[in-house]
Amino acid sequence: MNKVDIKDIVEISRLAGLEILKIYKQDFEVFNKDDESPLTMADKNANDIIIAKLQTLYPEIPYISEEVKNLDYSERKKWEYCWIIDPLDGTKEFVKKNGEFTVNIALVKNGKPVLGVVYIPVEDTYFFAEENKGAFKQIGNNEPVLLEKKADVLNKQKLKVVASRSHLSKEVEQYVENLKTAGKEIEFVSAGSSLKFCLVAEGKADIYPRLAPTMEWDTAAAHIVCTEAGIIVVDNETKEELKYNKEDLLNPYFIVK
Repeated sequence: MNKVDIKDIVEISRLAGLEILKIYKQDFEVFNKDDESPLTMADKNANDIIIAKLQTLYPEIPYISEEVKNLDYSERKKWEYCWIIDPLDGTKEFVKKNGEFTVNIALVKNGKPVLGVVYIPVEDTYFFAEENKGAFKQIGNNEPVLLEKKADVLNKQKLKVVASRSHLSKEVEQYVENLKTAGKEIEFVSAGSSLKFCLVAEGKADIYPRLAPTMEWDTAAAHIVCTEAGIIVVDNETKEELKYNKEDLLNPYFIVK
């Protein structure tokens, strides 16, 4: 396999973001998928751009995407490497026009994210990381800034807890109550899409409990950004790191801290 250049993936995310913004600035139609989640032409067009570019540059690497019918696990389990793609993470936020949506592209090796880009089109801001090479934030064409490794936040008295704007479960409310019972002072921070991971990665939040359903494409790219910034992303029950390209692409409930 040809070595993947993360600059290629940053550029692909930018091109997808430009297409998303074209539609974002217009009136657009919103469709409902089978699971009642929203879908727009921006999701489809961005997906087409990402897959076409990846297949041109790295034709030997298969992919999993939110917006395609993915292969059966009997085939996928043979893959050493694969892309995991969410061309527009935060479609609900896109529809609300609050800017809190991202393009997520991750490279996974044997179930573990080893490279990822999270792009915020409205802010022209990238978070990206590669295994053992650190995590970075880049605004536009400025120089990337290394995200410093984080200390153990749970020793802090005051914790910033980040949660979804669109999905606040009773389990998360209970999790926050448990922190308060343990004597922690809680400040609540809201954000959409994989921006929640990015807030923790850059130290603007301390912990992100996701005790509600997500899919692998929602988390893979931001997962490696967090890992390289010294943040763990673990199954809430087993305390083991999240795995990818599983038979069931649904994630377990997890904690980012």
